[in-house]
Amino acid sequence: MTVLDTLIWLVNFPASHGYAMVFIAGFSILGLFALSAARSTPGAALRRIREREGLLREDAPSRGATAGRAMRIVFRVLAYLMLANLVIGILSLTGVPVTRAYIYEHGQPTTGTLDGDWVTFTTSTGVEYTLESNFFTPSVYPDRDAYLPSDSPIVVRYLPDHPQAFVIDSTQGRP
Repeated sequence: MTVLDTLIWLVNFPASHGYAMVFIAGFSILGLFALSAARSTPGAALRRIREREGLLREDAPSRGATAGRAMRIVFRVLAYLMLANLVIGILSLTGVPVTRAYIYEHGQPTTGTLDGDWVTFTTSTGVEYTLESNFFTPSVYPDRDAYLPSDSPIVVRYLPDHPQAFVIDSTQGRP
């Protein structure tokens, strides 16, 4: 198992679910950046109003500055990760082979079947996988728009340590 294979496997999820990732990341970014703002501590506005009106008890629990800072850092990191997923999803939707070229070059070939949007193949270890090849971001390479009939066998290339990262070889098995 190589680090690059693992990284490709991780990036392949938002790349193979581009349509959903654009919406999930797009809306998540708004909230995460709002939570990572300097004055975004939950309850801080209510605490300021209570202080101003003289209603704050002396023994009221207070979140420390360090905890608030750590929380803002965590939300900011999550926001940037979602931004990266948004970019990967958009690239994948527009046809850029974000991970497919690497999987095609370094993947282990095997035969499989295509049933609608579902691809079934067996790895060299004997484990059978049935995974989705999304309509909007199909796992087909090098010709993303190739016609693949459901009733004929196909060639699938997958990363040996991460079989969930796969592509359908469009150069083989054409009618």
